[in-house]
Amino acid sequence: MKKLMIFLLCFLLTGCAAPQAGGSESSGSSGSAPSGSVSSPQAGDASSQTPAPDASQEGSSSASEEPAGSSSPSGSSSSSSGTGSDPLPQNKDQIIQELVSAMSVEEKVGQMFFVRCPETDQAAKVSQYKLGGYILFGRDFKDKTAQQVRDEIASYQASSGIPMLIGTDEEGGTVVRASSNPNLFPSREPSPQVLYAQGGLDAILQDARQKSVTLLDLGVNVNFAPVADVSTDPADFIYERALGQDAQTTADYVAQVVTAMGQERIGSVLKHFPGYGNNQDTHTGVAVDERPYETFETSDFLPFQAGIQAGADAVLVSHNIVTSMDESLPASLSPAVHQILRDTLGFDGVILTDDLAMDAVAQYAQDGSAAVLAVQAGNDMVLTTDFETQIPQVIAAVEDGTIPMEQIDQSVARVLSWKYDLGLLGY
Repeated sequence: MKKLMIFLLCFLLTGCAAPQAGGSESSGSSGSAPSGSVSSPQAGDASSQTPAPDASQEGSSSASEEPAGSSSPSGSSSSSSGTGSDPLPQNKDQIIQELVSAMSVEEKVGQMFFVRCPETDQAAKVSQYKLGGYILFGRDFKDKTAQQVRDEIASYQASSGIPMLIGTDEEGGTVVRASSNPNLFPSREPSPQVLYAQGGLDAILQDARQKSVTLLDLGVNVNFAPVADVSTDPADFIYERALGQDAQTTADYVAQVVTAMGQERIGSVLKHFPGYGNNQDTHTGVAVDERPYETFETSDFLPFQAGIQAGADAVLVSHNIVTSMDESLPASLSPAVHQILRDTLGFDGVILTDDLAMDAVAQYAQDGSAAVLAVQAGNDMVLTTDFETQIPQVIAAVEDGTIPMEQIDQSVARVLSWKYDLGLLGY
């Protein structure tokens, strides 16, 4: 194992040619650092900036919002969030495969959970559950200085063997987290609709870049944005969070925002696949979408396709039941919907659920195993508040063969590929 660690650190930190490791050992799950651990980056490396404004409503999203079949297990989307070609492209797949093969089942499953940051014992829970990421809400930023936020995130990273994805929902408008605090942003982030009305896509892109820089300075490396839903009716639940324009204009917006975020090297998440439409709020109950499949082909899919082609890192799947794709299961738990995203839209990056704590999925989980169903459906990462219950259930499902280890390895490789492309794995 010491040799393997030397090889991995050599790859990650210097890009030197590596000797072939003669097999990989599984590390035990005890201890705070996974066997394939790498050094965590320092939070707040990006150029510092004075933030400021606003009180956040925990808003219309619950734990994230607002999040396989690829040919390569490490399948990240084409350009991901890198800024051009990777510095070590010849080593990337080998680095990831070595890390995956050195991890225990507990470490692998932990990497598949992007969870709501708990109110207490945050660093200890990172270490205990080997978490892949924390998503931060208004309460995690409220009344804090920028340095306090940086220090807290740095403590989470220090407790993690593999650097964490640290995400938030900073869509602008009705869903903001960090910019609700005037100590962090100069003003509450405006919605895409407001910016579009003020200055078109140029105003949106300028804001996306500045917002990305500020979040990165705080230690946040993923923004759960842009919203790729097509909505032109103010009566729709999702309207205020969408661009509010037709499908082609929304597609252009999504592609350009994803590109701008990639240039700043912050992770992007397209949401809410396969398209929210005019459905009701899934935070409070089941939403059934009875629109024909052709509507998705000619409208709802277009922004997601544009974002994927622009290099979006991740796609978040909604809890809507889309009857033209699966009459019985929410999209987030539907293998059929995930197959469409992989095979029809050609996405090979990370697929995430919407928050599994939402009421829309509660009735579908047997014995509380919503995360097991989500992984079986094809999600690479699970967004949930209830990770302390859900993680052991997924581990048990892997150990009894309900979920194949090969599938787990593919998902973990995608997660690590995302982290690599964001520069979290040491280079």
